[in-house]
Amino acid sequence: MNMKNIELRAFKEAVKDLGFRGMVVYQDGKELLHYQAQPEERQNQYSVTKSFTSTAVAFAVQEGLFALDDYVLDHFREDAPENPSENLKKMKLRHLITMSMGFENPMLMGAMRPKMVEKDWVKFVLRADVVHEPGTRFQYNNAGPYLLGILVQRKAGCSLIEYLSPRLFWPLGIPVPESEKDPLGNTFGAGGLQINVSELAKFGQFYLQKGNWEGRQMLPETWFEEATAPKIEADEGDEEIGHHYAYLFWTMPDGMYRADGKNGQYCVVYPKKNAVVAVNSMETKREKDILRAVVRTILPQL
Repeated sequence: MNMKNIELRAFKEAVKDLGFRGMVVYQDGKELLHYQAQPEERQNQYSVTKSFTSTAVAFAVQEGLFALDDYVLDHFREDAPENPSENLKKMKLRHLITMSMGFENPMLMGAMRPKMVEKDWVKFVLRADVVHEPGTRFQYNNAGPYLLGILVQRKAGCSLIEYLSPRLFWPLGIPVPESEKDPLGNTFGAGGLQINVSELAKFGQFYLQKGNWEGRQMLPETWFEEATAPKIEADEGDEEIGHHYAYLFWTMPDGMYRADGKNGQYCVVYPKKNAVVAVNSMETKREKDILRAVVRTILPQL
């Protein structure tokens, strides 16, 4: 099979004023392109972390630690208010992983965390008003993936990073990464994972291969089909980049989906083209312009 040559001129022009750092493209299991505008290094992947937390949930479900149709209060009753609201009682783990919890306001977001005086973030989240019936409305909110990460850690008796190391990082050849922690020392499952763009591309390839890595089926194929199919319409995005959410992944046109982090961290999986595009950046103002540059100039060449 002849390897394609990816023409980068249009992409470089589109991102020349943006904080793009590096990109890796896989197709048919081979590295088609590795382009660095800056030297490759590990960096904060921001909300791409959520997709790793989703993967930890997959392993936990496979191992029988919990099920997505469990109620949140099945596992967090001692952290909840004495008289939980009816909507909190209805909230399931499934609502946490699809950003449809029903909370009034987003919590634990980037600008909020450094200013918080609360040390127990689980209790802080579960005290918040649940104004909508869970499952009825999308709201981008770090509270859901944070609680899921906490649940995995409590059930497994180790940190989220320690849990994922033998199950995901080691098999994929990814050295154990650093990650953000909450005030009580728990891995913060909604952001702060430190990996590089090559490692992110491997993660995308793991998803493209539906959990099969070097001949070993590490998770059921059905999980990947379920986790990356549209579950709820979001209040952001559009027809070009998609506007639906799955299990801590964004879905895109033509069957694509992506892990997506602040300031331009993306891992786009394109099953129909058997391809993965991973991008790292540090663009604080026009991050989605980097994604659009990938959609407009890179994907059509695959």
